Amino acid sequence: MIAGGLLLTTQDAISKWLTDDYHAGEIMVYRGIFMLLPVAIAIWWQRDLASLKPKQPVAVSLRAVFTLITSVFVVLSFTVLPLADALAIIFINPLLVTALSVPLLREAVGWRRWAAVAVGFAGMLLMTRPGEGGMALAILFPLTAALFASLRDITTRRIGTVDSTNCLMFYSTLLTLLGGAVTLPFGTHWPSLADWGLFAAAGIVGGLSHLLTIRAFQIAAAAMISPFKYLSLVWAAGFGYVIWGDVPDAMKVAGAALVVGSGLYILYRETSMARRARVAARETAGRSG
Repeated sequence: MIAGGLLLTTQDAISKWLTDDYHAGEIMVYRGIFMLLPVAIAIWWQRDLASLKPKQPVAVSLRAVFTLITSVFVVLSFTVLPLADALAIIFINPLLVTALSVPLLREAVGWRRWAAVAVGFAGMLLMTRPGEGGMALAILFPLTAALFASLRDITTRRIGTVDSTNCLMFYSTLLTLLGGAVTLPFGTHWPSLADWGLFAAAGIVGGLSHLLTIRAFQIAAAAMISPFKYLSLVWAAGFGYVIWGDVPDAMKVAGAALVVGSGLYILYRETSMARRARVAARETAGRSG
């Protein structure tokens, strides 16, 4: 999980660097070409081409659309905000998943988790301080990315384990690539050899990041490894300082801490509730036996 988070943040840093010369659609296309490579290798390694056939085509397609929109606004976020600021706002995604799970998944959310959601949003406002220096418009990009990432995650939860990881990754990556390709006739230029290297690095490390993260969830409990994803904010702050000289002020650090703390608390509550449900189920099974 740590390696996956570091690689994904590396992809984000490369993408932000490339936004100086390429628009979002170009980055999605050129990066997506190479992002398909790890997926292809995984399918070849497993000798499982049949895993690409979706069992729930509508849900898989919907997830791919949400992934496409998320990718667009993530890249746009990097054009208007420092890397760490953009990712910190995007990291309200777990809070949005909790809030949206009530109307979309009919899940029950208690007052403690609602309080955590409220604290997390307060942290986001503390970081962005909307109204200062035109930030109100800039934060719409990462907020939109976080919203559609939440819809993607909720769709993934509804799909469950019916469709394979290879299937979900392949169609989401392919649609993102094709979505970016639609913008190419409206303005594009051929990358230099050095930039092709950057696009290749971004795509490959991004694909490897997804594979590593999925593998992490396959071999360890979510409660154990999920908190490590927040290290991405540390990596982002490091990249931002070294490459662009970005230094977050105290208010941004405090706001990010509230967002991270709220996300971790929600994870703790969900894990605790799942554990109690499993214990109750075993006790019921024992009595019935």
